[in-house]
Amino acid sequence: MAPPRPAGRVTASAGPLPDLRDARAWIVTDGKAGDENQCIGIAETLGLSFELRHVAGRAPFAWLSPWGPVDPRDAPGRPGGALAGPLPDLLIASGRRAVPALRAVRRASGGRTFTAFMKDPRTGARSADFIWLPDYDDLRGPNVLTTPTPPHRVTPERLAAARAEPDRRLAALPQPRVAVLVGGDSRHLRFGKDDVARLLANLRRLSEDGASLMLTVSRRTTPALRSALQALAVERQGFLWDGRGDNPYVAMLALADAVVVTSDSANMVGESVCTGAPVLLFDLPGTYGRHQRFFAGLAQAGALVPFTGRLETVHYAPIDATPGIAQSLRDAYIAHQARIASAL
Repeated sequence: MAPPRPAGRVTASAGPLPDLRDARAWIVTDGKAGDENQCIGIAETLGLSFELRHVAGRAPFAWLSPWGPVDPRDAPGRPGGALAGPLPDLLIASGRRAVPALRAVRRASGGRTFTAFMKDPRTGARSADFIWLPDYDDLRGPNVLTTPTPPHRVTPERLAAARAEPDRRLAALPQPRVAVLVGGDSRHLRFGKDDVARLLANLRRLSEDGASLMLTVSRRTTPALRSALQALAVERQGFLWDGRGDNPYVAMLALADAVVVTSDSANMVGESVCTGAPVLLFDLPGTYGRHQRFFAGLAQAGALVPFTGRLETVHYAPIDATPGIAQSLRDAYIAHQARIASAL
């Protein structure tokens, strides 16, 4: 496999991807949306048909992940388990609880299943045949690819389709339209009262200056913050997706003249910069140090500026590493299949 690409260079596929539709593929996670969406974005780019397999977070095996064994109830071949059925040709996994499952499938297949892991497995570069990492992570190796932004499902084709047939709920809003992507509390960050007040004040200022707000929240958003944003959307005649009807996330990005995103989610920032629109970062105190390095790189590329309650003018080419990651994974898979064939 080719050595890792330099930071900032993976923005597009180097050529058409081969037809991998005959490959039997699994995506293995513990069901976390962020992990799963990264894997699905790669699988969809490759044109794979895939099965979603969710490993359960049962004690004590979840406590021992990623270093411990797979839960015997999820072992390969165990009827009714997460890894039941014929083993796949290709397995894409993410999340520490998925590492024992990947390792078990790799062992059960005798190395025939090609394994790919999104993010650091915490068990070393030899944990999978292919590993993708963001540039700000430290793991390196001949099978490790690093890129400036994470893989995702927000493709140029989906953005173009959303612009060609705009969501009526959003198209009625006057321009400039600002997509507001709000995360929530995590292991590393909390939205304190001062943070909530600052976010709401800056959004109100933005709206009072003439911007239409298109808001969406995550499963991690606290009820109090969700309610405050809903009240702001009503007050300022904006839009907040409350979970009813089709999810307008891609439509929001497609129609946005700018994007406000909170610093708790590297995934949402990565999806935002693929639009080419100015990305305004609402920075939370205590933002994870590696995420700060990620944001600093995007700021240096001209894609990201701090959110201060006003629109900013920035110019940059859309940043999207997903096609390049998919192509590198495809190349590694083809080389893996060739090695197996030559050994027969």
